[in-house]
Amino acid sequence: MLSCAPFGVGNPIVSLFPTPHATLTLTKFSNRANFLKRSSISSANYQSHKISQAHYDSLRILEWDKLCDSVASFARTSLGREATKAQLWYLNQTYEESLRLLDETNAAVEMRKHGACCLDFSGLNVVLVQSAIQHARRSSPLDGNEALAVAALLQCAEVLQNNLKVAIKEDADWYTRFMPLSPVIMGFVINRSLVKQIQQVIEEDGSVKDSASPTLKRLRNQVRTLEGKINQLMNSLIRDDSETPSLEVSTVDGRWCIKSSASELTSFKGLLLPSSSGIGSIVEPLSAIPLNDELQRTRALVSEAEAEVLLTLTEKMQMDLDNIEQLSNSIIQLDVVNARATYGLAFGGTCPNLFLPGGLGFFTSDTYLSGNRHPQQSDPSKNEWVLYLPKAYHPLLLHQHRQNLQKARKDLKIATMEIKRKLQGEYVTQKAGKNIDISSLELKAIELEQVKPIPVDFFIAQKTRVLVITGPNTGGKTICLKTVGLAAMMAKSGLHVLCSESVQIPWFDSVFADIGDEQSLTQSLSTFSGHLKHISDIQSQSTSHSLVLLDEVGAGTNPHEGAALGMSLLESFAETGALLTIATTHHGELKTLKYSNDAFENACMEFDDVKLKPTYRILWGVPGRSNAINIAERLGLPGKVVDNARELYGAASAGIDEVIIDMERLKQGFQKLLYEGQHHLMLSRESYEKLLVAKRKTMEHSNDQRLRKMREISEAAAMARSILHKKVRQHRASLVQPLQPTLTHKSQHKLETNGQRTTDDKHQMERSASFLSSSEKFELPKVGNVVFVSSLGKKATVLKVEPSKEEIVVQAGNMKLKLKLDDIKT
Repeated sequence: MLSCAPFGVGNPIVSLFPTPHATLTLTKFSNRANFLKRSSISSANYQSHKISQAHYDSLRILEWDKLCDSVASFARTSLGREATKAQLWYLNQTYEESLRLLDETNAAVEMRKHGACCLDFSGLNVVLVQSAIQHARRSSPLDGNEALAVAALLQCAEVLQNNLKVAIKEDADWYTRFMPLSPVIMGFVINRSLVKQIQQVIEEDGSVKDSASPTLKRLRNQVRTLEGKINQLMNSLIRDDSETPSLEVSTVDGRWCIKSSASELTSFKGLLLPSSSGIGSIVEPLSAIPLNDELQRTRALVSEAEAEVLLTLTEKMQMDLDNIEQLSNSIIQLDVVNARATYGLAFGGTCPNLFLPGGLGFFTSDTYLSGNRHPQQSDPSKNEWVLYLPKAYHPLLLHQHRQNLQKARKDLKIATMEIKRKLQGEYVTQKAGKNIDISSLELKAIELEQVKPIPVDFFIAQKTRVLVITGPNTGGKTICLKTVGLAAMMAKSGLHVLCSESVQIPWFDSVFADIGDEQSLTQSLSTFSGHLKHISDIQSQSTSHSLVLLDEVGAGTNPHEGAALGMSLLESFAETGALLTIATTHHGELKTLKYSNDAFENACMEFDDVKLKPTYRILWGVPGRSNAINIAERLGLPGKVVDNARELYGAASAGIDEVIIDMERLKQGFQKLLYEGQHHLMLSRESYEKLLVAKRKTMEHSNDQRLRKMREISEAAAMARSILHKKVRQHRASLVQPLQPTLTHKSQHKLETNGQRTTDDKHQMERSASFLSSSEKFELPKVGNVVFVSSLGKKATVLKVEPSKEEIVVQAGNMKLKLKLDDIKT
């Protein structure tokens, strides 16, 4: 069990486990990485993975190995690529395990979209980390590069963990959105002291620093001193020997020597050493032998001192070895998850709704992820289809198209740069010829951009157990089979399916396929016999949760016998065989099974009668018709021959073809109306979203206008109160002025009369002031409000309000003042 230490509290080892479940999750996660790292599969060891020969041959036919290589190429570490292939080839997952793999992939997609929590381990060398762990297990000194790899691993884990903590601090929902990877990353145990010690003693190139130990520093200084003395001695000998030309200082096995390109003897005595080139001579001067010996001894002491430093690092690493190994395994598995997520994002994949068909209903990935581990009855509208793959792409064709497009763009870029470079020294007349090459490359790139792989739609209803697809050769039937097979395997293995829309696909325990001309030479079987042997193995090994793909069933023998055998095989699969069987055929008799058995459904590959080319689209519910006679007629075959062929073909068959033509026209018309309806629905949704945006903007504008008007009214009221306050103060000041004593009686009488008026005015003003005071009492400022102090000419904050005294306490800067209400403006 890993120890838990508080973050940054005197303990250099940081462990963040939110719950005991996080510890269990991390342990399981790293153990799975360790298992996948040791696992691999090939034709020689598939039996160890309990994969039958028929299952393995089916995956080889579907080119599953190429898809695994394509996904593994997105892993950032070498062990991550190996573990990715091992995980994709491990085909014994349960339904719950497949859901967990998809959950991991979805979390990695969310982390890549977040940006800061991206699982990019391109700078790590996990091979060196594993080597360091093995050396530490054996108590042997680490290599300097291994120590740097361990430090890089710990630093990368710390950065990832810190980024996740920052994201969770900003929005706690990220922890849930990154599940189940969040507890794995938060559970990383990071030994910071080990990282610091490695950085202190190891250089960036993997060598031990001079400052790693006093002994090492002293010995290296001795080595440099000895090398300086030997170098000075060698240069002196070369200067003294002016008769021998082309002398130069050299080293042989760490010993300083003098090398001569000529075979002449030198003037100084020494030991003649063998020359690797056989030309010239190499001499170790006698005077240099003691210094060379001392230098060798000192270098040996340096190596011992370096080994002591590295052994100290090894002992430090051994104290936390289990945590480092668990962290390494977790990083490898995170690299595997990131490879699956990056592959899906790179090719526009969609997370499949993986469900488990059963008697109790549909056990979907949505119910699993919501925490409900029990099957439940789902919405019938969502479960109309047993297989729903809209606009599904063949992953290998899409990958090949992308590679071809990238190559075309690269060739165009290189050619453009090359022409610009060459034209600087060539005549203008040669420029036209160069432009032709550029034009062809540009045209090729444009064609590849426009001609993309054509997706196919698969909508198979629940009641259908066998789908029969007919159509012309090179019409895309085989590609359709492989697309469905690979999509089923991808969903089961935790990969996003390459569809442009949401996908619903059942969980298949196995995918079996009999496609192509698989002739068994080792068993001396013909093509027909090889197919029958393979189909027999498939029928015996398939279960009620298997997917079976049969290409050209009943072909390779007499048409009537082949058709009868094909009908019997398909009826057997429909009754007691796989969950879903998809078969392609040219036999017209197999088209009639739908009309006698509800478990069958027909489909055909569409053919353009005008262009005489297949469209690679599937027409559902319509059996295919023969196009050979019509094609022959359009290609200019004599009318007599065409008419005779129609006669031999039979009026009844021709009548059936006419019915099929009418059905195809109705189907195409329905599809056209469906597409138009979907287009109008999309436009309606866009218009509705625009209306919602306009409504929100209108409400925001209305609120802004209301707030603006309220501010204007408030400012006007404040200004009116300020003017009224000023008038009241002026009247009060005029009432307290001293009376003049030198006035005459008449003046006194007049003054008395005026005084009476003034008294009346005073009473009137007092009544106004009383009214104003009552009004102000109703609108007293509150504690915390900012008011304007007229006497100071600045704003102040209200600290205390005394309504009875009509006074307030304010603070303006460092001053606290008690003011009357008349002295402030709100």
